[in-house]
Amino acid sequence: MGAILESVKIDQNEVPFIFEEDKNLPIVSMQLIFQNSGSLTDSKDGLAKLISKLLNQGTKKDGSVGFATKLENRAINLSAHTGAETFVIELNSLKSEFPYGVTLLKELLADPNYTEETLQKIKTKTIGELQRKESDFDYISDLTMKGMIFPDTPLAKPSLGTVKSVESITLADIQNTIHNHLGIENTIVMMGGDISKEEAVKLSTDVLQQLPHVTPHPIQSMTAIGKEQSKETKVDSEQAYIYFGAPLDIPYDSEERYLGQVSAFILGSGGFGSRMMEDIRVKKGLAYSAYSQYNINKSHSYFSGFLQTKVSSGDEAVKSVKEVVRTFIDKGVTAEELESAKQFILGSQPLRTETLSQRLSRAFQEYYTNRPLGATLEELKKIEKITLEEINGFIKKHQEISELSFSVVTGNQ
Repeated sequence: MGAILESVKIDQNEVPFIFEEDKNLPIVSMQLIFQNSGSLTDSKDGLAKLISKLLNQGTKKDGSVGFATKLENRAINLSAHTGAETFVIELNSLKSEFPYGVTLLKELLADPNYTEETLQKIKTKTIGELQRKESDFDYISDLTMKGMIFPDTPLAKPSLGTVKSVESITLADIQNTIHNHLGIENTIVMMGGDISKEEAVKLSTDVLQQLPHVTPHPIQSMTAIGKEQSKETKVDSEQAYIYFGAPLDIPYDSEERYLGQVSAFILGSGGFGSRMMEDIRVKKGLAYSAYSQYNINKSHSYFSGFLQTKVSSGDEAVKSVKEVVRTFIDKGVTAEELESAKQFILGSQPLRTETLSQRLSRAFQEYYTNRPLGATLEELKKIEKITLEEINGFIKKHQEISELSFSVVTGNQ
Protein backbone atom coordinates (compact mmCIF):
# COMPACT_ATOMS: atom_id res chain seq x y z
CA MET A 1 0.00 0.00 0.00
CA GLY A 2 3.03 2.29 0.29
CA ALA A 3 4.00 4.88 2.88
CA ILE A 4 1.47 7.35 4.25
CA LEU A 5 1.93 10.74 5.88
CA GLU A 6 -0.12 11.71 8.90
CA SER A 7 0.63 13.44 12.19
CA VAL A 8 0.81 12.64 15.88
CA LYS A 9 -0.60 15.28 18.21
CA ILE A 10 1.52 16.13 21.25
CA ASP A 11 0.08 18.99 23.28
CA GLN A 12 -0.56 21.67 20.63
CA ASN A 13 1.95 20.27 18.16
CA GLU A 14 1.32 18.13 15.09
CA VAL A 15 4.39 15.92 14.67
CA PRO A 16 4.81 14.57 11.11
CA PHE A 17 4.39 10.78 11.05
CA ILE A 18 5.53 8.70 8.05
CA PHE A 19 4.35 5.08 8.20
CA GLU A 20 4.25 1.93 6.10
CA GLU A 21 2.87 -1.42 7.20
CA ASP A 22 4.85 -4.40 5.91
CA LYS A 23 4.07 -7.92 7.11
CA ASN A 24 6.72 -9.69 5.02
CA LEU A 25 8.99 -10.04 8.05
CA PRO A 26 8.17 -9.88 11.79
CA ILE A 27 10.25 -6.76 12.37
CA VAL A 28 9.47 -3.15 13.32
CA SER A 29 11.52 -0.01 12.82
CA MET A 30 11.24 3.51 14.24
CA GLN A 31 13.31 6.61 13.56
CA LEU A 32 13.12 9.92 15.37
CA ILE A 33 14.52 12.40 12.88
CA PHE A 34 15.36 15.80 14.36
CA GLN A 35 15.49 18.60 11.80
CA ASN A 36 17.97 21.48 12.07
CA SER A 37 20.05 19.40 14.48
CA GLY A 38 22.96 18.00 12.46
CA SER A 39 26.60 18.99 12.26
CA LEU A 40 25.78 22.23 10.40
CA THR A 41 24.25 23.55 13.62
CA ASP A 42 27.29 22.85 15.81
CA SER A 43 28.14 25.60 18.29
CA LYS A 44 31.50 23.85 18.62
CA ASP A 45 32.95 21.83 15.74
CA GLY A 46 32.21 18.12 16.21
CA LEU A 47 29.51 18.61 18.85
CA ALA A 48 26.69 16.75 17.04
CA LYS A 49 28.98 13.79 16.30
CA LEU A 50 30.02 13.66 19.96
CA ILE A 51 26.38 13.78 21.09
CA SER A 52 25.53 10.78 18.90
CA LYS A 53 28.46 8.88 20.39
CA LEU A 54 27.35 9.73 23.93
CA LEU A 55 23.79 8.55 23.25
CA ASN A 56 25.29 5.28 22.02
CA GLN A 57 26.82 4.80 25.48
CA GLY A 58 23.52 3.87 27.13
CA THR A 59 22.01 5.37 30.26
CA LYS A 60 23.69 6.83 33.32
CA LYS A 61 21.86 4.28 35.50
CA ASP A 62 22.94 1.16 33.59
CA GLY A 63 26.18 2.39 32.05
CA SER A 64 27.28 1.52 28.53
CA VAL A 65 27.87 -2.19 29.23
CA GLY A 66 24.70 -2.70 31.23
CA PHE A 67 22.51 -0.95 28.68
CA ALA A 68 24.18 -2.75 25.77
CA THR A 69 23.53 -6.07 27.52
CA LYS A 70 19.82 -5.26 27.76
CA LEU A 71 19.75 -4.60 24.02
CA GLU A 72 21.77 -7.66 23.06
CA ASN A 73 19.69 -10.01 25.20
CA ARG A 74 16.64 -9.14 23.08
CA ALA A 75 18.47 -8.61 19.75
CA ILE A 76 17.40 -4.95 19.76
CA ASN A 77 19.29 -2.29 17.83
CA LEU A 78 19.10 1.22 19.29
CA SER A 79 21.52 3.81 17.95
CA ALA A 80 22.04 7.50 17.26
CA HIS A 81 23.79 9.09 14.31
CA THR A 82 24.02 12.52 12.76
CA GLY A 83 24.11 13.99 9.28
CA ALA A 84 24.70 17.52 8.06
CA GLU A 85 21.13 18.73 8.62
CA THR A 86 19.48 16.09 10.80
CA PHE A 87 20.09 14.02 13.92
CA VAL A 88 18.58 10.51 14.05
CA ILE A 89 17.75 8.06 16.83
CA GLU A 90 16.83 4.65 15.39
CA LEU A 91 15.19 1.60 16.97
CA ASN A 92 14.89 -1.79 15.21
CA SER A 93 13.83 -5.16 16.57
CA LEU A 94 11.66 -8.20 16.14
CA LYS A 95 7.97 -7.38 16.47
CA SER A 96 7.75 -9.31 19.76
CA GLU A 97 10.56 -7.25 21.32
CA PHE A 98 9.60 -3.81 20.01
CA PRO A 99 7.52 -2.65 23.02
CA TYR A 100 10.49 -3.43 25.26
CA GLY A 101 12.73 -1.59 22.81
CA VAL A 102 10.47 1.46 23.18
CA THR A 103 10.85 1.19 26.96
CA LEU A 104 14.65 1.25 26.57
CA LEU A 105 14.43 4.19 24.17
CA LYS A 106 12.41 6.12 26.76
CA GLU A 107 15.01 5.26 29.41
CA LEU A 108 17.75 6.57 27.13
CA LEU A 109 15.93 9.83 26.43
CA ALA A 110 15.25 10.36 30.14
CA ASP A 111 18.69 9.40 31.42
CA PRO A 112 21.58 9.75 28.92
CA ASN A 113 24.97 8.66 30.20
CA TYR A 114 26.02 12.14 31.35
CA THR A 115 29.25 11.28 33.15
CA GLU A 116 32.73 12.74 32.82
CA GLU A 117 34.12 9.23 32.44
CA THR A 118 31.91 8.56 29.42
CA LEU A 119 32.68 11.96 27.91
CA GLN A 120 36.43 11.44 28.22
CA LYS A 121 36.16 7.96 26.67
CA ILE A 122 34.36 9.18 23.56
CA LYS A 123 36.62 12.23 23.32
CA THR A 124 39.69 9.99 23.34
CA LYS A 125 38.24 7.82 20.56
CA THR A 126 37.28 10.87 18.51
CA ILE A 127 40.71 12.45 18.86
CA GLY A 128 42.20 9.13 17.71
CA GLU A 129 39.97 9.29 14.63
CA LEU A 130 41.10 12.84 13.94
CA GLN A 131 44.75 11.90 14.24
CA ARG A 132 44.22 9.11 11.70
CA LYS A 133 42.54 11.62 9.39
CA GLU A 134 45.87 13.49 9.20
CA SER A 135 47.05 10.80 6.77
CA ASP A 136 43.70 10.40 4.98
CA PHE A 137 44.43 12.45 1.87
CA ASP A 138 40.94 12.03 0.41
CA TYR A 139 39.51 13.55 3.61
CA ILE A 140 42.00 16.41 3.53
CA SER A 141 41.37 17.23 -0.14
CA ASP A 142 37.58 17.05 0.19
CA LEU A 143 37.54 19.28 3.29
CA THR A 144 39.86 21.79 1.62
CA MET A 145 37.61 21.91 -1.45
CA LYS A 146 34.51 22.60 0.65
CA GLY A 147 36.39 25.36 2.43
CA MET A 148 37.19 26.92 -0.94
CA ILE A 149 33.61 26.98 -2.26
CA PHE A 150 31.84 27.55 1.07
CA PRO A 151 34.29 29.85 2.91
CA ASP A 152 33.31 31.09 6.37
CA THR A 153 30.35 28.70 6.63
CA PRO A 154 29.74 25.52 8.67
CA LEU A 155 30.43 23.49 5.52
CA ALA A 156 34.04 24.67 5.60
CA LYS A 157 34.50 23.04 9.01
CA PRO A 158 35.07 19.34 9.74
CA SER A 159 31.90 17.65 11.00
CA LEU A 160 34.09 15.46 13.22
CA GLY A 161 35.65 18.60 14.69
CA THR A 162 39.29 19.31 15.43
CA VAL A 163 41.39 18.09 18.32
CA LYS A 164 41.09 21.53 19.92
CA SER A 165 37.31 21.81 19.46
CA VAL A 166 36.64 18.27 20.70
CA GLU A 167 38.78 18.84 23.79
CA SER A 168 36.76 21.99 24.56
CA ILE A 169 33.34 20.27 24.53
CA THR A 170 31.80 19.87 27.98
CA LEU A 171 28.91 17.85 29.40
CA ALA A 172 27.02 21.13 29.69
CA ASP A 173 27.47 21.72 25.94
CA ILE A 174 26.00 18.29 25.22
CA GLN A 175 23.13 18.60 27.69
CA ASN A 176 22.16 22.08 26.47
CA THR A 177 22.24 21.04 22.80
CA ILE A 178 20.12 17.94 23.40
CA HIS A 179 17.62 19.97 25.41
CA ASN A 180 17.46 22.79 22.83
CA HIS A 181 17.50 20.75 19.59
CA LEU A 182 16.18 17.23 20.17
CA GLY A 183 12.61 18.22 20.88
CA ILE A 184 9.02 17.85 19.78
CA GLU A 185 8.92 20.82 17.41
CA ASN A 186 11.95 19.53 15.48
CA THR A 187 10.86 15.90 15.20
CA ILE A 188 9.68 13.76 12.29
CA VAL A 189 8.70 10.18 13.14
CA MET A 190 9.34 7.49 10.54
CA MET A 191 8.00 4.05 11.37
CA GLY A 192 7.13 0.81 9.64
CA GLY A 193 7.05 -2.96 9.65
CA ASP A 194 4.79 -5.68 11.00
CA ILE A 195 2.65 -3.35 13.09
CA SER A 196 -0.68 -1.62 12.66
CA LYS A 197 -0.85 2.12 12.19
CA GLU A 198 -2.87 2.46 15.39
CA GLU A 199 -0.26 0.65 17.47
CA ALA A 200 2.54 2.60 15.78
CA VAL A 201 0.85 5.89 16.63
CA LYS A 202 0.37 4.79 20.24
CA LEU A 203 4.03 3.82 20.66
CA SER A 204 5.23 6.96 18.88
CA THR A 205 3.09 9.13 21.16
CA ASP A 206 4.55 7.36 24.18
CA VAL A 207 8.08 8.21 23.02
CA LEU A 208 7.37 11.77 21.88
CA GLN A 209 5.96 12.64 25.28
CA GLN A 210 9.45 12.15 26.69
CA LEU A 211 10.87 14.96 24.54
CA PRO A 212 11.18 18.61 25.57
CA HIS A 213 9.61 21.51 23.72
CA VAL A 214 12.12 23.45 21.63
CA THR A 215 12.21 26.53 19.44
CA PRO A 216 13.19 25.49 15.90
CA HIS A 217 16.05 27.42 14.31
CA PRO A 218 16.21 26.58 10.58
CA ILE A 219 19.66 26.15 9.09
CA GLN A 220 20.77 29.21 7.15
CA SER A 221 21.05 28.65 3.41
CA MET A 222 24.59 28.54 2.05
CA THR A 223 25.58 29.31 -1.53
CA ALA A 224 28.75 28.00 -3.16
CA ILE A 225 30.98 30.66 -4.67
CA GLY A 226 31.73 30.48 -8.38
CA LYS A 227 35.43 31.05 -8.83
CA GLU A 228 38.05 29.28 -10.91
CA GLN A 229 40.75 28.56 -8.37
CA SER A 230 43.14 25.84 -7.30
CA LYS A 231 44.88 25.02 -4.04
CA GLU A 232 47.73 22.54 -3.78
CA THR A 233 48.67 20.77 -0.54
CA LYS A 234 51.97 18.90 -0.41
CA VAL A 235 52.12 15.55 1.39
CA ASP A 236 54.24 12.42 1.34
CA SER A 237 52.40 10.52 -1.38
CA GLU A 238 52.90 9.02 -4.81
CA GLN A 239 49.31 9.87 -5.75
CA ALA A 240 47.48 13.12 -6.35
CA TYR A 241 44.06 13.36 -4.68
CA ILE A 242 41.95 15.79 -6.69
CA TYR A 243 38.60 17.08 -5.43
CA PHE A 244 36.64 19.74 -7.27
CA GLY A 245 33.48 21.73 -6.67
CA ALA A 246 31.35 24.51 -8.14
CA PRO A 247 28.01 26.22 -7.57
CA LEU A 248 24.81 24.43 -8.58
CA ASP A 249 21.73 26.59 -8.88
CA ILE A 250 19.14 23.86 -8.29
CA PRO A 251 17.09 24.40 -5.10
CA TYR A 252 16.10 21.35 -3.07
CA ASP A 253 12.43 21.85 -4.00
CA SER A 254 13.04 22.58 -7.68
CA GLU A 255 10.58 21.05 -10.14
CA GLU A 256 13.60 20.32 -12.38
CA ARG A 257 15.32 17.92 -9.98
CA TYR A 258 14.56 15.03 -12.33
CA LEU A 259 16.47 16.79 -15.12
CA GLY A 260 19.36 17.25 -12.72
CA GLN A 261 19.30 13.54 -11.90
CA VAL A 262 19.63 12.55 -15.55
CA SER A 263 22.27 15.15 -16.47
CA ALA A 264 24.35 14.28 -13.40
CA PHE A 265 24.19 10.60 -14.32
CA ILE A 266 25.50 11.25 -17.82
CA LEU A 267 28.21 13.66 -16.70
CA GLY A 268 29.77 11.71 -13.88
CA SER A 269 27.60 9.76 -11.45
CA GLY A 270 26.76 6.91 -13.81
CA GLY A 271 30.06 5.06 -13.53
CA PHE A 272 31.34 3.46 -16.73
CA GLY A 273 29.83 5.23 -19.69
CA SER A 274 29.69 8.60 -17.95
CA ARG A 275 31.64 11.46 -19.49
CA MET A 276 34.08 11.73 -16.58
CA MET A 277 34.94 8.05 -16.59
CA GLU A 278 35.14 7.72 -20.37
CA ASP A 279 37.37 10.74 -20.93
CA ILE A 280 39.63 10.56 -17.89
CA ARG A 281 39.99 6.81 -17.42
CA VAL A 282 39.11 5.05 -20.66
CA LYS A 283 40.51 7.50 -23.22
CA LYS A 284 43.41 9.06 -21.30
CA GLY A 285 44.19 6.47 -18.63
CA LEU A 286 44.70 9.16 -16.02
CA ALA A 287 42.81 7.50 -13.17
CA TYR A 288 41.24 4.24 -12.10
CA SER A 289 37.96 6.08 -11.58
CA ALA A 290 36.61 9.60 -11.94
CA TYR A 291 33.30 10.64 -10.48
CA SER A 292 31.11 13.71 -10.18
CA GLN A 293 27.66 14.40 -8.77
CA TYR A 294 25.03 17.03 -8.10
CA ASN A 295 24.58 17.55 -4.36
CA ILE A 296 21.11 18.99 -3.76
CA ASN A 297 20.33 19.63 -0.11
CA LYS A 298 17.87 21.76 1.82
CA SER A 299 20.50 24.23 3.07
CA HIS A 300 22.95 24.09 0.16
CA SER A 301 23.51 22.71 -3.33
CA TYR A 302 26.77 22.26 -5.23
CA PHE A 303 28.48 20.29 -7.98
CA SER A 304 31.44 18.14 -6.91
CA GLY A 305 33.69 15.29 -7.96
CA PHE A 306 36.97 13.55 -7.34
CA LEU A 307 39.68 11.34 -8.80
CA GLN A 308 43.13 10.02 -7.98
CA THR A 309 46.03 10.04 -10.38
CA LYS A 310 49.82 9.91 -10.46
CA VAL A 311 51.58 12.97 -9.09
CA SER A 312 53.05 13.63 -12.53
CA SER A 313 49.55 13.57 -14.10
CA GLY A 314 47.88 15.98 -11.70
CA ASP A 315 47.90 19.03 -13.96
CA GLU A 316 46.66 17.06 -16.95
CA ALA A 317 43.84 15.56 -14.88
CA VAL A 318 42.69 18.99 -13.69
CA LYS A 319 42.74 20.25 -17.27
CA SER A 320 40.74 17.21 -18.42
CA VAL A 321 38.02 17.76 -15.81
CA LYS A 322 37.64 21.36 -16.97
CA GLU A 323 37.40 20.23 -20.60
CA VAL A 324 34.81 17.54 -19.84
CA VAL A 325 32.57 19.99 -17.98
CA ARG A 326 32.95 22.73 -20.58
CA THR A 327 32.15 20.38 -23.47
CA PHE A 328 29.19 18.98 -21.55
CA ILE A 329 27.70 22.46 -21.15
CA ASP A 330 28.48 23.66 -24.68
CA LYS A 331 27.47 20.57 -26.67
CA GLY A 332 25.07 18.79 -24.35
CA VAL A 333 24.40 15.07 -24.53
CA THR A 334 23.66 12.72 -27.40
CA ALA A 335 20.44 10.85 -28.02
CA GLU A 336 22.25 7.60 -27.20
CA GLU A 337 23.50 8.93 -23.85
CA LEU A 338 20.04 10.15 -22.93
CA GLU A 339 18.40 6.86 -23.82
CA SER A 340 21.01 4.87 -21.91
CA ALA A 341 20.58 7.03 -18.81
CA LYS A 342 16.80 6.69 -18.97
CA GLN A 343 16.99 2.92 -19.27
CA PHE A 344 19.33 2.59 -16.30
CA ILE A 345 17.44 4.95 -13.99
CA LEU A 346 14.05 3.50 -14.84
CA GLY A 347 15.27 -0.10 -14.91
CA SER A 348 17.03 0.10 -11.55
CA GLN A 349 14.03 1.61 -9.77
CA PRO A 350 12.79 -1.75 -8.37
CA LEU A 351 16.21 -2.30 -6.75
CA ARG A 352 15.88 1.03 -4.93
CA THR A 353 12.56 0.06 -3.34
CA GLU A 354 13.13 -3.58 -2.43
CA THR A 355 13.27 -3.10 1.32
CA LEU A 356 11.04 -1.34 3.83
CA SER A 357 14.00 0.82 4.86
CA GLN A 358 14.50 2.02 1.28
CA ARG A 359 10.82 2.86 0.83
CA LEU A 360 10.60 4.74 4.11
CA SER A 361 13.79 6.65 3.35
CA ARG A 362 12.38 7.66 -0.03
CA ALA A 363 9.14 8.80 1.61
CA PHE A 364 11.10 10.83 4.15
CA GLN A 365 13.14 12.54 1.44
CA GLU A 366 9.96 13.42 -0.40
CA TYR A 367 8.44 14.97 2.70
CA TYR A 368 11.67 16.70 3.73
CA THR A 369 12.00 18.37 0.33
CA ASN A 370 8.40 19.61 0.31
CA ARG A 371 7.19 17.07 -2.22
CA PRO A 372 4.09 14.89 -1.85
CA LEU A 373 4.61 11.24 -1.03
CA GLY A 374 4.84 9.36 -4.31
CA ALA A 375 6.56 12.26 -6.07
CA THR A 376 9.53 10.05 -6.96
CA LEU A 377 7.33 7.79 -9.07
CA GLU A 378 5.86 10.81 -10.82
CA GLU A 379 9.38 12.05 -11.55
CA LEU A 380 10.21 8.69 -13.14
CA LYS A 381 7.33 9.26 -15.55
CA LYS A 382 8.80 12.65 -16.39
CA ILE A 383 12.24 11.10 -16.92
CA GLU A 384 10.73 8.64 -19.38
CA LYS A 385 9.42 11.57 -21.45
CA ILE A 386 12.52 13.79 -21.43
CA THR A 387 13.47 14.96 -24.92
CA LEU A 388 16.98 15.70 -26.15
CA GLU A 389 16.08 19.36 -26.56
CA GLU A 390 14.76 19.53 -23.01
CA ILE A 391 17.82 17.97 -21.34
CA ASN A 392 20.31 20.00 -23.39
CA GLY A 393 18.42 23.20 -22.65
CA PHE A 394 18.64 22.38 -18.93
CA ILE A 395 22.38 21.66 -19.16
CA LYS A 396 23.07 24.85 -21.11
CA LYS A 397 21.23 26.84 -18.43
CA HIS A 398 23.61 25.69 -15.70
CA GLN A 399 26.82 27.37 -16.78
CA GLU A 400 27.78 27.78 -13.11
CA ILE A 401 29.14 24.24 -12.81
CA SER A 402 32.11 25.29 -14.98
CA GLU A 403 33.27 27.75 -12.27
CA LEU A 404 35.42 25.04 -10.73
CA SER A 405 37.57 25.12 -7.62
CA PHE A 406 40.22 22.40 -7.32
CA SER A 407 41.86 21.02 -4.19
CA VAL A 408 44.91 18.96 -5.10
CA VAL A 409 46.65 17.01 -2.35
CA THR A 410 49.81 15.70 -3.95
CA GLY A 411 53.37 14.53 -3.38
CA ASN A 412 56.60 15.80 -4.83
CA GLN A 413 57.43 14.70 -8.37
